[in-house]
Amino acid sequence: MARVLVTEKLAQRGLDQLAEAGHEVDVQLGLSPEELLSAVVGAHALIIRSATTVTAEVLAAGSDLVVVGRAGIGLDNVDVPAATARGVMVVNAPQSNILSAAEQAMALLLAQARNVPQAHAALVAGKWERSKWEGVELHGKTLGVIGLGRVGALVAQRALAFGMRLVAYDPYVSADRARHMGVELMGLEELMAESDFVTIHLPKNPETIGLVDAELLAKAKPGIRIINTARGGIIDEDALAEAIRAGRVQGAGLDVFAKEPVTASPLFELPSVVVSPHLGASTAEAQDKAGVTIAEQVILALNGDFVPFAVNVSATDVSETVRPFMGLAEQLGRIFAGLHEGLPASLEIEYQGGLAGAGIGILTLSILKGVFAAATEEPVSYVNAPQLAAERGLEVREVQTSTAHDYVNLVTLRSADHSVAGTLTGPRSEPRLVLVDDHIIEVPPAPHMLVVRNDDRAGMIGVVGTVLGEAGVSISSMAVGPSATGNTALMVLATEQGVPGKVLATLRGTPGIGDVHAIDV
Repeated sequence: MARVLVTEKLAQRGLDQLAEAGHEVDVQLGLSPEELLSAVVGAHALIIRSATTVTAEVLAAGSDLVVVGRAGIGLDNVDVPAATARGVMVVNAPQSNILSAAEQAMALLLAQARNVPQAHAALVAGKWERSKWEGVELHGKTLGVIGLGRVGALVAQRALAFGMRLVAYDPYVSADRARHMGVELMGLEELMAESDFVTIHLPKNPETIGLVDAELLAKAKPGIRIINTARGGIIDEDALAEAIRAGRVQGAGLDVFAKEPVTASPLFELPSVVVSPHLGASTAEAQDKAGVTIAEQVILALNGDFVPFAVNVSATDVSETVRPFMGLAEQLGRIFAGLHEGLPASLEIEYQGGLAGAGIGILTLSILKGVFAAATEEPVSYVNAPQLAAERGLEVREVQTSTAHDYVNLVTLRSADHSVAGTLTGPRSEPRLVLVDDHIIEVPPAPHMLVVRNDDRAGMIGVVGTVLGEAGVSISSMAVGPSATGNTALMVLATEQGVPGKVLATLRGTPGIGDVHAIDV
């Protein structure tokens, strides 16, 4: 029997399942951070929702923890790397609320089109204002879907039934997949310029924070209406409020906000804005499914069985040759995706040297996990990564070669346009990026990287360094590799912080620089 600490309200069916499996269910709601440190001592499993923060300190106090379960999708409140380092499995319920979230988006879409909350408030206040709250039909209007993941696809499906024209922005979805859904893919600015309504279904990460800003709103179709049930912070709320006041944006329907909980905002003062307090997953069905799903996953983890929704994975059954390469493989996947700024048609993965024939399946999963890390609303796991590749039309091919000319082991990722390769070096098996787009370089992967292709002539390193220095961006390491033809060179730089968009634009407009890719690993 294991002790399962539950710190937030969980569906009764889930609690019953845990008890029926023979475990002690210890429900302690509303714990302070200090109380959690005491309560987690001796617990074998910890089940939370969104209010409990599982820090490295909590994980250290819970030295007997086998698994942490999040009854929902997001894992912003769990230190997953710290859990992985301690051998604690982290599981979630990624499919529990996708229907509820899609329906919430449709509810806000309809409420925004027909001014339902405003008309209700006026009528119960004794005002009969038929002409004031005249709305618009959805039929025949263009709906722009930003993010065609599972929730975005469900919203598109439902909007199609209303007779809407569907366009979408998602660089990780193939054109064939979009056509099959009845959706036309296009660039983000083009989507904003053509859409009457826009609905956002993106993950929150460095690439998407502030994505819908004043500059993008200025390029939108006049009278556009914007719906966000994904994550707060993707929309610049001050810029949105100003655009609505100026009449460029007709209105908005918002379920999420940059800071939550929030009870005061300039947006709340605007009559054409419909808001709700993050209710996307707040249905009886979603909560029941989340509770049942997380109970099932925790029971499997405590039994030592295969856990489908684990977002990290134990490497205990992986060979000693392969295990050290798992982190590098995921980093290579992220770098590969950053170079493409979208999804290529195919991915060839070549394993050279001692890795060949060593059970490299987990490395391919790690690579796919990295490729899709910034592409979907739900956390990417070793389980759902292959499914995402299939759903989004990515063809994956593995090649194994026992001979490696320059390294004992080498992992290389290739598409028609880009290539990256990495290995582990030295007595500490430290990761090294050794090839980018067939330019030989050597640099450690870093959280923030910049890849610059430039003319192979004197002074270009100084030009790039000056632009970054004037912007206050520090360079922690760099490598330069000429091309085989000698016409171009490639700089790969690790920076202390992410490079702002304006700095990237300056670099791209500098004579002698071909292209620039900012990558967050």
